Amino acid sequence: MAAENAPADVPANGSDGAEAPEVNVGRRYLLIGATAALSGVGGMFAAVPFVKSWVPSAKARAAGAPIRVDISRLSPGEMLGPIPAWRGQPVFIVARDSTAVERLKQDNPDLADPASENPERQPDYARNPWRSREAEVGVYLGICTHLGCSPKYHGEVKPEGFDPDWQGGFFCPCHGSRFDLAGRVVKGVPAPDNLDVPPYSYESDTVIVIGIDEENA
Repeated sequence: MAAENAPADVPANGSDGAEAPEVNVGRRYLLIGATAALSGVGGMFAAVPFVKSWVPSAKARAAGAPIRVDISRLSPGEMLGPIPAWRGQPVFIVARDSTAVERLKQDNPDLADPASENPERQPDYARNPWRSREAEVGVYLGICTHLGCSPKYHGEVKPEGFDPDWQGGFFCPCHGSRFDLAGRVVKGVPAPDNLDVPPYSYESDTVIVIGIDEENA
């Protein structure tokens, strides 16, 4: 007779009439369940890198986060920066006196793009002779538009080794590119464009928020 508890596909006796070993049904289902569970866990761990690829890291979030800069101690003729905080790029904040502002208004045939015609280099509110919201304070990314070096600030009007008629601005020591105090590039240097102006706004008279303006609020 067939054993009462044997599965239908497993005979109780062997083909030679000898008694077959007892089948532990509970253990079989336990192994099947464990195998399925392990397969599911393996699939879950395999999916973790894919899921994580859609979640920005804390570093990535911080890199694009707006930053607040106190300019209350910035005096005319000085530069605050570089501030390596916005999207991993250094930021220059320059204070200009009235003489420098008037000088930027004058026509300068040595500049490649004096009217800031390239719209990719600054927001609309920075398309003016000083390329900034306020004439006295300029905000620029400290990255040369040639190969990404960081220019040096030379704010004084005095002869320099790279320009005997220097009127103040930025000089890139890597390949000799020059920019005026509004970040406008001089003709004939390796840099093809003016320095970039990041989106920014004023939180108060003495605090600038870099990364947020009317279009990026």
